[in-house]
Amino acid sequence: MTIAYGGTTNQGQPIGILMLDTKFPRVPGDVGNAFTFDFPVRFHTVIGANPTRVVKEADPTLLQPFIEGAQALETAGCGAITTSCGFLVMFQKEMAAAVHIPVLSSSLLQVPFLSAMLGPNQQVGILTARASSLTDKHFAGAGMENCRFAIQGMEGYPEFTNTFIEGHQQIDLAKAEEEMIQAAQKLVKAHPNIGALVFECTNMPPFAYAVQQAVKLPVFDIVTLIRYGALGLLRSPFIAKSL
Repeated sequence: MTIAYGGTTNQGQPIGILMLDTKFPRVPGDVGNAFTFDFPVRFHTVIGANPTRVVKEADPTLLQPFIEGAQALETAGCGAITTSCGFLVMFQKEMAAAVHIPVLSSSLLQVPFLSAMLGPNQQVGILTARASSLTDKHFAGAGMENCRFAIQGMEGYPEFTNTFIEGHQQIDLAKAEEEMIQAAQKLVKAHPNIGALVFECTNMPPFAYAVQQAVKLPVFDIVTLIRYGALGLLRSPFIAKSL
């Protein structure tokens, strides 16, 4: 006999995504586009949490709304929670303590993992939406205190910044892609010992392929982290085959 269990109104949405309150484009590859994933996701917008408050101001009053959003996604039946902004790693420990399911707040959580994978003379390269806003609070949230890394921000790259920081509702994808390539090349040229890249910003994954082709390095981002988490949630049996 097979028994099915309920307990939530909806089921089959393993990943819950806490969204910033934005209106800029989210193309496939972006964490805010459901077509990015080959499994169902559930979105929850935290009203009023815009890039200015999260990225530029690191507004501590947003902690409680994000905790409440995480709890709502858990109650709705999600098996893990992520977010639409890597800077929310500043709330990683508090959000994880407030729910009973994994919290993958930021792609930066992959930096310690990658640091352990790389040789002692290598480091992780981080591309971020705004380098001037990344602080020790974010590094501590990601467990990066003892990691080797170098950072390149997208300040000075207007197509990317005007859309994803300033909130413009249109973007020239070709221009943004070229800016991403230029930023990655600048980072790798300044730090030739970089062994892998991590995109902090959840709007960067649509450009991951182009960047990888340009710098010939492994590229990790919020999508690789979410897929890793989903793989742990959605295991399937191995089927023995005879030769």
